[in-house]
Amino acid sequence: MEVLWYLTGPDGRYPWRADGARALSYPYFQQLARAVDHLGFTGALLATGTHDAWVQGASLIPYTDQFQHLIAAHPPLLSPTLLGKMITTFDQFSKGRLRVNIVNGDAKLMAQFGVHLSHDERYAYTDEYLTVLRGLLRGESVTFKGRHIHVVDAGLPLPPYGGRTPELWFGGSSRAAHEVAAKHIDTYLSWGETVEQADSKIREVRELARAHGRADKIRFGIRLYVIVRPTEAEAWAAAQDLYDHMDDAAIAGAQAYVAGIDSVGQQRMSALHGGKKPKDIRELEIAPNLWSGIGLVRHGPGTALIGSPSQVLARIREYREAGIDVLIVSGMPLLEEAYRFAELVLPHLPVDRRADAGATSAWTSERDAGWRTQAS
Repeated sequence: MEVLWYLTGPDGRYPWRADGARALSYPYFQQLARAVDHLGFTGALLATGTHDAWVQGASLIPYTDQFQHLIAAHPPLLSPTLLGKMITTFDQFSKGRLRVNIVNGDAKLMAQFGVHLSHDERYAYTDEYLTVLRGLLRGESVTFKGRHIHVVDAGLPLPPYGGRTPELWFGGSSRAAHEVAAKHIDTYLSWGETVEQADSKIREVRELARAHGRADKIRFGIRLYVIVRPTEAEAWAAAQDLYDHMDDAAIAGAQAYVAGIDSVGQQRMSALHGGKKPKDIRELEIAPNLWSGIGLVRHGPGTALIGSPSQVLARIREYREAGIDVLIVSGMPLLEEAYRFAELVLPHLPVDRRADAGATSAWTSERDAGWRTQAS
């Protein structure tokens, strides 16, 4: 399997509070990326957050050797041709160490960037976008006119590194999202729901992919926080410390942001805790060793695996049995918890660090011949 860490702010012991957040600087990200690289993770997710993920990722290429960059991109914010050029440039400079996480966002987030598409319109846009992007990454000259996207004679001057196509990753819990994933995506991601919920989504997406002849071409991953300590008691004590620092103002702010949000994934995350902080931390244990308390102060993925190494490994095995091949994990603070997870859990997982793991179809056609002529 592949195991990725996280490389996006905010960060710190209690990053939802001003007095618990860590200052994020370029040297700190260098330190964190180096740690993830040498600790044996496959790579890390560079999500939408404090910094621009593409600038951040490109700046870290020289500081890592095997580190796989999973970088977020929002389709409505840049043309598919421009993203294709960004992908092939990054992939060449990093020698094949790029995956791309296609993010649809939500209405509130996208409105900040001047995009005002409804939930299903965003997925219809992404469907057209990925049709064009896939063709470009295969080396084709693309002319396409849809409802949202119109490109004429689009092409890329460079192939991806080694002629392979960087993986496209994607998440979304609605039926519209599942349709897009089944048609276009290499790795479908879920936020940390229960094993039973993950299993249900995997079955649905795989069945939809079968209709496109892609049932054996799509993998599945999950995004979770992890609080692992040598003993279960120590792990829950660490979770209790986080819980004790979840003040009313931080909870109210986070819940106000997600209220009425049109992301189905966020709605499912919010339902796991109901926006309320019970007195007993264990009331938010929604399945064995799976705790929904992080979602009280963070939007997006809000669940954590909590326990001893053997307990965390047992839960990971259950997700793997449900069909999960990719694990994206993190903890707070990112640097210290990366070492904890790497020392206590990672040695017991069959981690794949090959740059070409899951790589898809090769660069083809006249674009390849044209590029070779230019190169010579």
